[in-house]
Amino acid sequence: MIIIDLNQVMIANMMAQLGNHTNAAINEDLLRHMVLNSIRNYRNKFVEEYGEIVIACDGKNTWRRGFYPYYKAHRRKFREESEMDWNLIFQSLNNIREELRDNFPYKYIHVEGAEADDVIGTICHTHGKQLGKNDPILILSGDKDFIQLQVYSNVEQFDPIRKRWIKHNNPTQYLLEHIIKGDRGDGVPNILSKDDCLINGRQKPCRQKYIDYLSAFFSDDDFSDLSEVDFKDGEHARNFNRNLHLVDLRMTPDDIKLNILEQFAKEAIGKRSNLFNYFIEKRLKGLVESIGDF
Repeated sequence: MIIIDLNQVMIANMMAQLGNHTNAAINEDLLRHMVLNSIRNYRNKFVEEYGEIVIACDGKNTWRRGFYPYYKAHRRKFREESEMDWNLIFQSLNNIREELRDNFPYKYIHVEGAEADDVIGTICHTHGKQLGKNDPILILSGDKDFIQLQVYSNVEQFDPIRKRWIKHNNPTQYLLEHIIKGDRGDGVPNILSKDDCLINGRQKPCRQKYIDYLSAFFSDDDFSDLSEVDFKDGEHARNFNRNLHLVDLRMTPDDIKLNILEQFAKEAIGKRSNLFNYFIEKRLKGLVESIGDF
């Protein structure tokens, strides 16, 4: 299967459309064409080897923000200060997302409280060990959070924006270091630093020497058992647990995992027979000629 991180694909196409004109209005028709043409290209490139597309969406009210209020807080601040009309942008993205669900013959997973990360992580952790070499999983995303899923031999990742493969020879160690160092892009500080440091200050430097010291306490991939780990500071242990929940995709809440897998088990809502009328309705004449690619 080919799992597409839809929000990343849509945002990349939107930014390509706007270029440096951050105060320009979004053209929904053009954005629709760009997103669909991207999906067409991905399917053409990979369907023969990896199988059909699965669309992974970001749901609203992510559980991570309830767990950690500062999660991606800097992105909200950026939108508030931006000249861009984010209400219009989100409306256009939602319209395209719903059209994909209703008209295209792909499994579509959109769960309240779940991000695309949860969708992709849950599918890989559930099916990664069960699928054989003839049933590979390709993650289409540039997000390095998914390196942790390369513990499964049949999981691969391709960055469609930079057009390169993302590979790591020790995904378990990568995950452990990711937990320790945090993820500035998502507003997650390292384990030496307080929750609000990326908003109201700066984080303390986390040296490789300390990372190596902590790594020696973990003999397997179970990072939730901290009973034998000497953090030298109780606050570091608390912050490690904070980052574990935010970074390790095994920590997605069980009820959200269940909803994801229930949607994954269902047939696609859209039908290939819908596409011609949809393309005509949306004036996507250039894609009508390539309808077989979808």
